[in-house]
Amino acid sequence: MKTRDRLRIAMQKSGRLTEPALDLLNRCGLSFRQSRDKLFCFGEGEPVDLLLVRDDDIPGLIAQGVCDLGIVGRNVLREFQLVGGRDEPPLHEWRPLGFGRCRLSIAVPQEIDYQSPQTLSGQRIATSYPGLLGEWLRTQQVDAGVMTLAGSVEIAPKLGTADAICDLVQSGGTLVANQLRETEVLLESEAVLAGPQTLPADERGDMIELLLKRLDGVIQVRESRLLLLQTSRHSLEAVTRLLPGGPQPTLLPVAGQPDQLMLQALCAGEVSWRQLEEIKLAGAREMFVLPVEKMLA
Repeated sequence: MKTRDRLRIAMQKSGRLTEPALDLLNRCGLSFRQSRDKLFCFGEGEPVDLLLVRDDDIPGLIAQGVCDLGIVGRNVLREFQLVGGRDEPPLHEWRPLGFGRCRLSIAVPQEIDYQSPQTLSGQRIATSYPGLLGEWLRTQQVDAGVMTLAGSVEIAPKLGTADAICDLVQSGGTLVANQLRETEVLLESEAVLAGPQTLPADERGDMIELLLKRLDGVIQVRESRLLLLQTSRHSLEAVTRLLPGGPQPTLLPVAGQPDQLMLQALCAGEVSWRQLEEIKLAGAREMFVLPVEKMLA
């Protein structure tokens, strides 16, 4: 295969991961121009292009060298590693991306008295993830039948074709609508950046390393807030003790007020009203909470 000089990333053409993935890449400074067939996006600022495909095809495209990286659900990646990619080069989860969270779970009809995984012995379980389900059943030493379905897994017990299901769950509303209840979680999933275990030894490898640094910067500050406040030197210890988790705060003198300090702190996560009120009672004033757009360590 001819070596490419541009990085190619596979991602879901349409679905719940598409918009968050594009937003994340835009925050990393990447912009794209979409082709007429809407299957390819050409990178305008950096040598990075997107291939828009079905999510189930993404691991295979990476393994075959058609794409260098992919944004895909951890559930799809792990299933490929267990079933579809046995004869392909191993893939690696380079980064969890923090969106598209869901879980792969066992669910049974509400009237079933589920006690433990052994309750499933001799039962038929419908799933779109036979590899992950089979691995879990072996770990639990449960002898159950695995029925592979391409979709509409949740209706299998109603149709009498299965006794339980193994499917992705987000809110659980679909299970309730089908008189099912969640009993076991096999895998916590989210969107991940997947790729080969060894980076290309050319410009694409350098671009991947740069992209990983940008991703780390964006992900680290996505839920972070910058807290600015004034406090006296006398109250500094009490105020600092109440700050949300993060790096050590930066302290600056206030012009003309030798006893006053300006404090700047990067906080991991939201800063609640209750936290602000407690910090104020400890001696802070003129507090501001600001969003953080980018950070490069």
